[in-house]
Amino acid sequence: MKPKKSIQREKPIPDKLSKQAKSGKPAKVAKTKASSERGNIIDTYNYVSKNIPIKIIISKRKGEFVPIYEVSISSISKTTEFILERIRQELIKAVSLEMVEMTDVKKIKFIESQFEETISDLINKYFPDADEETKGFLTGYLLTKSLGLGMIEFVMNDQNLEEIVVNEAAEPIWVYHRKHGWLKTNIFLRDEEQTKHYSSIIARKVGRQISVLDPLLDAHLEEGDRVNATLMPISTAGNTITFRKFSRDPWTITKFLKSKAISVKAAAIVWLAIQYEMSAIIAGGTASGKTSALNCFANFFPPNQRIISIEDTREIRLPKFLHWVPMNTRIKNAEGKGQISMGDLLVNSLRMRPDRILVGEVRRKMEAETLFEAIHTGHSVYATFHANNADQTVERLTNPPIEVPPVMLPAISLIIVQFRNRRTGTRRTFQIAEITDDAKPNVLMQYDQKTDTLLTKNKSQSLFASLKLYTGMSESDVNHDLTEKEKILTYLVKNDITDVDAVGRIMAEYYTNKDNLMKFVNANKKFTE
Repeated sequence: MKPKKSIQREKPIPDKLSKQAKSGKPAKVAKTKASSERGNIIDTYNYVSKNIPIKIIISKRKGEFVPIYEVSISSISKTTEFILERIRQELIKAVSLEMVEMTDVKKIKFIESQFEETISDLINKYFPDADEETKGFLTGYLLTKSLGLGMIEFVMNDQNLEEIVVNEAAEPIWVYHRKHGWLKTNIFLRDEEQTKHYSSIIARKVGRQISVLDPLLDAHLEEGDRVNATLMPISTAGNTITFRKFSRDPWTITKFLKSKAISVKAAAIVWLAIQYEMSAIIAGGTASGKTSALNCFANFFPPNQRIISIEDTREIRLPKFLHWVPMNTRIKNAEGKGQISMGDLLVNSLRMRPDRILVGEVRRKMEAETLFEAIHTGHSVYATFHANNADQTVERLTNPPIEVPPVMLPAISLIIVQFRNRRTGTRRTFQIAEITDDAKPNVLMQYDQKTDTLLTKNKSQSLFASLKLYTGMSESDVNHDLTEKEKILTYLVKNDITDVDAVGRIMAEYYTNKDNLMKFVNANKKFTE
């Protein structure tokens, strides 16, 4: 459907006349013609991006097959826009902005700080009566216009979005909302050149380039967000940019429990296995929550061990006091050189004296071989793998193209399978299985759709036997340990301890001063240091 004229194009700020903005004060959210054409409003919320208040309205409109994600921000008058443009020109003269500097993240931060200092002086010069709120608003606007991606950058700060997509300049930007799925926005880029310009800005920041000769870009932004860009004629309709947002608020075991993604009993078993350095594979289909589960189970790591994480896209986030080294792969440059694969990083990680290795996803034979080599040399490895159940995980690992010898499979103590219900969209732990000595999966717990619970299916043949053998624990010791862990997990849920660092602090106390922690848990009192 052709865009209506009422829907604004990227300026990057709506150019509506406002007496309030003209006087140096931020205006109220502008009411566009599109506002009057709204049908049923599904959702509304507000957030602040770079000191600029932004309102989001999601609504269904007649003739549209998907809901509209409408962005409304404070307006700036033509007079104020003209003054801000003069300030921007003075900024460029006052602050050296060489392209080479834009390839260094630390230098970018330095340049931004220089901009902010100069902006402050210039705003005081042109807007002497502006209050601190207004100065913050104007500073955010100028920084975004001078160094950023315009309206895209404002939308990037919406924590409810997972993807932001530019398909072509002729159609609106699309977003993938955590709650509402794919939505059309009321934002357009001016033309294909502007899309290309934004792609070039991103490329320079990561020391890359995108051009007709090298029309594909795959990059990571400073915050961990992943960006893919393509240029015509590779993408025939127009230049594209796809942003995959890195979660600023990662999943923790408490959130997993609260959302019923896993049961307390199952989480306690996983915790017990991880505590005693048993390796695990987290399997599942597309978008089943494999990486989210890996994030959650990493909460169980003790604080006195070195952890290496290896990913294509930065998604793992661990508590700040863990001894953690995150590593990312790199694709080849324009000359076909400089590629660093997951296999390369996995081999390199073995030379870094790790206690635990986390692998984003095992896809190829080399990665699987190195992973099992790491396990057999005494490292605990946790990896995600694309398979729908425990049986399929074993079949895919032992058959071409991966072909892990079956004799090596028992090195994996647990297979944790994640599942997404296609009808309801809910994510659950589908199976928890062990691998027996004859390389067969034995499902310990199985998800039941009717009751929405994880039920015990079979008795353990190898997991608990290995625990007893290598730890010296008796049957009663194991049961006592599991009961204790269940109490702590329930305590986390009851006290709504969901932040990754807060959960990590409880875990650190468990490993360093368990008796003290259990006093708070048994009394159900807020933990204090």
